[in-house]
Amino acid sequence: MTDTATPYIAGKRTPQQSAEDLRARIPGWGADLDPADRPSSPREQPGIETGAHWDFPERQPEKWPRERSVEHAMLPPVFGTSTPPAGVSGAIRKYAYKYSEGRAAHWLLLIAADRVDAWEHHLKSLATLRPDNPVTETGVLSEFSAHGVRSRFGQKRADLGHQWMDPVIVGAPWVLAAGGVVAAFRALRRHRRV
Repeated sequence: MTDTATPYIAGKRTPQQSAEDLRARIPGWGADLDPADRPSSPREQPGIETGAHWDFPERQPEKWPRERSVEHAMLPPVFGTSTPPAGVSGAIRKYAYKYSEGRAAHWLLLIAADRVDAWEHHLKSLATLRPDNPVTETGVLSEFSAHGVRSRFGQKRADLGHQWMDPVIVGAPWVLAAGGVVAAFRALRRHRRV
């Protein structure tokens, strides 16, 4: 399996276009063609062993259908398997790969999937004996114990512009969730009285 269209082969590929065409089309293309301008040049000389014992690396088994960018014909030989897509966030991630990596929709959907994944984990933690603790996990206590408030004045910190939003972004979802629990408890209590 030594297809010249794949980037995962031991040998070098020949460019599809000539150097002159690429230089005319892409500003700065070929700036490193002179070996004197390339720090890695000695390792690229013929006869130097790379240590690769394969022409094409052995492929990692694909245990479930992996997300793959539409720009690539195949998955790389080795890929991460630590977090398989699951739940609503997994569905959003799979949908994001229907778009090209050059489209904003691809990246915005992946960001949204991360936020949904965080909330899925927060909700799962509520079903355990040790639910998430937003006070300690957000680091809000360190603002008072580690000179957090004092470090904000007289400094040119980048986070001062959005400092006022942080409590809303971090705290509002927890306040809304607590309000939902209280409302559900009251509705349940009213229902039992009837």
